Amino acid sequence: MKLKKNIILGKTKIIQFILILIIILLYNESKLIADSNKLQGRFVELKILDKVSSKNSILNFEIGKEEKFENLIIKFLKCKVSEFDDSPEITAYMQVKDITEKDNDKVFIFNDWTFSSSPSLRPFDHPVYDIWLTKCY
Repeated sequence: MKLKKNIILGKTKIIQFILILIIILLYNESKLIADSNKLQGRFVELKILDKVSSKNSILNFEIGKEEKFENLIIKFLKCKVSEFDDSPEITAYMQVKDITEKDNDKVFIFNDWTFSSSPSLRPFDHPVYDIWLTKCY
């Protein structure tokens, strides 16, 4: 009979160990999700240069809302700061429409990811305006 008690005691310890392991894994996963939410911003800051007048403007945009600047309609769908502390990379998904263009085939003049450290990776090519991503917060 003593042997059976030891086996039952061993089974309960294994079950307790598995439950503790599951709790630890769930806690770590929720912490990772919370940390990744801290890295995603709700607002984006842009610098816009008007090449004709040489005027520099700094604008703030809320993620998901279209904003009008001169002849452009700008919308950000996502913004994220990298996890690296040395030199954090800011990336954002941006859509830009030009109101003056009447070409129905082309909806956006820019519809892609943009990077703060190297805007030339996906250049915003417009005859009047240059756009740089500066912050995600």
